[in-house]
Amino acid sequence: MRTWFSRVLGNMRLRILATTAVLLACFFALSLLQQRGTLLERLDDDISTQLAGETEELLLLSDGRHPQSGLPLFEDVASLFEFYFRGEVPDEGQTLMGFVDGQLVHEELHVDAVSATELPEMTAFWLSQEVPVHGGRVTPHGEVRYAVHPISVGGQEGHFVVASFPRAEQAAIDAAIGRDALFQLSIIALASALGYGLAGRVLRPLRSLAEMARTISETDLTRRIPVRGQDEASQIAGAFNDMLGRIERAFSAQREFLDDVSHELRAPLTVIRGHLELLDLEDDPLERAATTALLTDEIDRMNRMVEDLLTLARAQHPDFLKVGDVDVAVWTEEVFRKASVLCAREWELVPGAEVVIQADAQRLTQAVMQFAVNACQHSGADARVRLGSVVDGQDLVMWLEDDGRGVAADDAERVFERFQRGATERRSSGLGLSIVAVIARSHGGTARVVPAHPRGARFEIVLPLTAPDGSTVPAEEVRPGSRVPAA
Repeated sequence: MRTWFSRVLGNMRLRILATTAVLLACFFALSLLQQRGTLLERLDDDISTQLAGETEELLLLSDGRHPQSGLPLFEDVASLFEFYFRGEVPDEGQTLMGFVDGQLVHEELHVDAVSATELPEMTAFWLSQEVPVHGGRVTPHGEVRYAVHPISVGGQEGHFVVASFPRAEQAAIDAAIGRDALFQLSIIALASALGYGLAGRVLRPLRSLAEMARTISETDLTRRIPVRGQDEASQIAGAFNDMLGRIERAFSAQREFLDDVSHELRAPLTVIRGHLELLDLEDDPLERAATTALLTDEIDRMNRMVEDLLTLARAQHPDFLKVGDVDVAVWTEEVFRKASVLCAREWELVPGAEVVIQADAQRLTQAVMQFAVNACQHSGADARVRLGSVVDGQDLVMWLEDDGRGVAADDAERVFERFQRGATERRSSGLGLSIVAVIARSHGGTARVVPAHPRGARFEIVLPLTAPDGSTVPAEEVRPGSRVPAA
């Protein structure tokens, strides 16, 4: 029983409908109570009006005079009652009574009313009144509203009593309220049935979300929830799909990171272990020093490799770039000063493009410095290395050329992939150029290598040229020597 009850309470669909149904029922109940109170007040007003009308009519007759003689129309109370009751018809639930000298001489009553003979205590009370009295009491036959008027005509004393028993009318009001209550309950039931179906459609994305969350594992993050419409539940499903996409990319980057680590660190670890085993057997101090230097170099290479892998992994994070205004001409000069001390080459700076872009200056510096390191590794001591930037239509091109042996056309695309080696064995990309590609993509651009001349290669980072507000700057407005206003 408790399990079933807990399951019902745990169903959001039923909780929503139950809450709505209870609120509607409370609203209808208050509405019915107010309606019943209003009807009963109107009934009371009608009864008071009827009692006052009957007594006023009799009093007018008792005070009437003959138009010619000016004498009273009636000699005594008995004749007054005889004339009055001859043409009077009681209203619903009403009893009209005429008493002469304490005796009931006339009585007219409705089928829903009660005779004076059935109310001895009330009759005694009415006859004891010496002044007009209006009021109400509860009797064995239900509530009674009354008006009593003592009358004296021709020296004869009497009492005129109008009694109203509203039980039939009250019962009719209660019956009408009961019918309204049944009608409104049927409306609530119908609305709940329709709401149950509509709630199922509205909450369907949430159920799909829960089912998918139960079935998703870290090895299968490709599934998505179908999103239909623009309501809140669909927006939640869309947000969940976006979250799954981010998680999938994070897991993919993590797996790729681990694969790269296991692949690349295996060789230096093997070298380090082998030389450590030989180190204990080596007695020559020079050989031991050489082995120690080799081990240190391998450890440094491993550290650089791990740092590069971490950089690639962090590229998936939203805070990978810290974008700001970058004055390309000034930035190009700063990068040239840093790159020119990496190795003994003939370094040449080509004046940079006079534009300001929105970018991460440090990441762009890291990318171009990787081009410079690559040039130092794959060019001779007498080679010339040129560095610059230029506006090409709607793009900004940051480039570096060297006089090395160049890159074969077949290898131009592969050199930016991780741990790829060109078919000519000219250049090995390792992780450095792949980091350059990631930085370029993060800025919405690309990294590429093009033949500069038969003896060298040209590496470029191509970024879309945008104004600080994010709108594209027309090509005719941005030329070498011009400047895009900073934000």
